[in-house]
Amino acid sequence: MPVYEYEHVDAPCSLGKVFDFRQSINDKPLAKCPQCAGTVQKIISRINISCPKTNSDLRDLGFTKLVKRDDGVYENVTARGKDSRYMVKGKPETMPDLSKTISD
Repeated sequence: MPVYEYEHVDAPCSLGKVFDFRQSINDKPLAKCPQCAGTVQKIISRINISCPKTNSDLRDLGFTKLVKRDDGVYENVTARGKDSRYMVKGKPETMPDLSKTISD
């Protein structure tokens, strides 16, 4: 269930000037504080999205990243172990071994 932030319009109560409140995405926004029944407004807050930053991060998370180098030639910048560094069109032996990263 999502967590939304609300701000007291008037004086804050024991929850503070800004407080978090869990509610369904389908619920209407709060108009009154659940603690003191004072007027509140929903505020927009920042979210935290963590993305892999480097090719090593991608490899450690099990991703394979191919970068186009020429027509039909891709560099596997996340190569693992005995994987070929380059994947060439028409040469299946240069394909990355995905059985190392994909499991049931």
